Amino acid sequence: MISIVNYGIGNIGSVANMLRHLGQQSVFASTVEDIEAATALILPGVGAFDFAMETLRQKQFVEPLRHQALVRKVPMLGICLGMQLLANGSEEGDSEGLGLIDATFVKFAFPPESGLKVPHMGWNALRVVRDNPLIDRTEAEQRFYFVHSYHARVGETPDVIATADHGGEFVAAYGRDNIYGVQFHPEKSHKFGMALLKNFATRLC
Repeated sequence: MISIVNYGIGNIGSVANMLRHLGQQSVFASTVEDIEAATALILPGVGAFDFAMETLRQKQFVEPLRHQALVRKVPMLGICLGMQLLANGSEEGDSEGLGLIDATFVKFAFPPESGLKVPHMGWNALRVVRDNPLIDRTEAEQRFYFVHSYHARVGETPDVIATADHGGEFVAAYGRDNIYGVQFHPEKSHKFGMALLKNFATRLC
């Protein structure tokens, strides 16, 4: 069963509804004990990096999440802000992230004449750059829904799973061993999002 981390940030109900639609059971992990008992974890999130990390610290979730990911090797998927929290940090704030993926998040920056907007919002196609259990490479084009102002700079290139384009190529998904993060919202991405969450539930969990 998949445990969705409930720390008051992000629409966890949408993730649970999508999993239910796929026939996958899930529960909300609202306490340290819930996280410690989990056999698979989804870390969602919407909002500011520092506030999210402070909330995780206040709930004493940081070390249990790290232990589950690094020691017990529990499958973990970070969604949107949740992906960012898996990293070392973000220039959005001063807090350290969970440090599970060697990456730092930086804000999109474009000249005014480019016409490109921040946040990057809407549907975008992925380019899957390596085989992985989360996102199939066999699909001709996979489109996902994005809402974000920051993107990852990854220290270890093999961690990159997929990229997308917004004024240039950026990392849209990364992963290492049992830990994965996606910058988009699979729970809002119709058939491609359903396929991704099904892959997480059946191939990784």
